[in-house]
Amino acid sequence: MQAEILNISGKKTSKKAELAEAIFNAEPNDHCIYLDVKQFLANQRQGTHKSKERAEIHRTTKKAIRQKGTGGARRGSMKSPLVRGGGRVFGPRPRDYSFKLNKKVKVVARISALTYKAKDNAITIVEDFNFENPKTKNYSDLLTNLNLTGKKTLLVLPEHNKNVYLSARNLQGAKVVNATDINTYDILNAGNVIIAEGSLKVIENILS
Repeated sequence: MQAEILNISGKKTSKKAELAEAIFNAEPNDHCIYLDVKQFLANQRQGTHKSKERAEIHRTTKKAIRQKGTGGARRGSMKSPLVRGGGRVFGPRPRDYSFKLNKKVKVVARISALTYKAKDNAITIVEDFNFENPKTKNYSDLLTNLNLTGKKTLLVLPEHNKNVYLSARNLQGAKVVNATDINTYDILNAGNVIIAEGSLKVIENILS
């Protein structure tokens, strides 16, 4: 499976990239994608939500109303959940939402996500490049040359590049990651995946 390699000016080069069939043309597994995305989103949750229950409320315990004859519920404390400002019944408590997922499931999910992008012609291969200075205009021009202006994009680099990362940071919908850090959510969330030529070998080593 071959794909044309473009330069940062958006023009075709004489080179072609060989995309591994086992990664970019595999049989997608939707359930693995669901599990991997679910775990990714769960790991983003802080889980620090908390509400006070009646034992944690500091209010008077003097009986506010008489036991009978009011026609309302009986309550012997202003900490009661029935009173405004009282404790909450079964309120949220801090918890960890993360859960374990087998590595093989994650691999299958990422392969499935890349396969879907390849089938939708939403993968662009570009030559390895670098910016002399971190400027937003440099990255904006790159997207314009690739006809991806206004679209959500994910740029996959073979290694960390500070200038490219800083150039893309202020653009809405533009994300830059290392090839070792790609995940199913980012791949599917992007309208188009831009893969630097050198990242292909890294992706193959990780997912094969």
